[in-house]
Amino acid sequence: MHPIIATPKEAATVILMRPARKADNGPFEVLMVHRHPDSAFVPECYVFPGGCIDMEDCGPEMIPHCRGRDRETAMRILGDMPTEEIALGAWIAGIRETFEETGILLAHTPPMTKEDLDGHRRRLLAGETTFLQLVRDERWLLAVDRLEYFAHWITPEFLPLRYDVRFFIVRAPEEQVACPDGIELTGHVWTTPHHALAEYAAHRFPMVLPTIMTLHELADHESIPAVFAAARRKNVPAILTKVETRDDCLVEIMPDGTVFSPVK
Repeated sequence: MHPIIATPKEAATVILMRPARKADNGPFEVLMVHRHPDSAFVPECYVFPGGCIDMEDCGPEMIPHCRGRDRETAMRILGDMPTEEIALGAWIAGIRETFEETGILLAHTPPMTKEDLDGHRRRLLAGETTFLQLVRDERWLLAVDRLEYFAHWITPEFLPLRYDVRFFIVRAPEEQVACPDGIELTGHVWTTPHHALAEYAAHRFPMVLPTIMTLHELADHESIPAVFAAARRKNVPAILTKVETRDDCLVEIMPDGTVFSPVK
């Protein structure tokens, strides 16, 4: 009897970048968030903010509140989404999840204080409002034009929870400060890709393969503009790894045959 393979859920994640605070640390930093120990998926790992695409993200009501991307453009860029609605929904979900998880809002907005923004987020997390209601009532224009498509990873087939995740890059707004939601996340850190990878190798920074490989790719670039330029040029393949047991250890095998063994 063949095992049942779970269908992956469509999801989006956002890599926020900013210039490094210390020149000797590297050219730029990325925001990494620490997942709660009780999380059903990758508990206690450092990841980029993100989550599943909701039905509301894909609704026609969101279209007038998006700047720089329409459904046709989103579908053309992502290529193999089930529908145009879900394609644009990936950008919207990335922005919504980033706001929910970190408090950073990627949008063009009327003048607003930090207290106002924090209050909107509290109401959203408490279920007192929806993201669509906030976007409408506060006249936010979602900055989908600032997000560039960067990577596409699909959770291996043997796992019970699977996600089909689109990775986007964006420059973090200078005036906003990250604050984890305390629900799905327990902490955050701004770190250079090189430093995060070194900490992982030293057993101090648990991560999963998509995060590790994305950091390696980011580490190849000398500036934030260089990352954006590379993203605009690249063809983004869907990466689905296989998991096997070798020498009593689970390993992931990339589509090109490269074997990845977790740090022990």
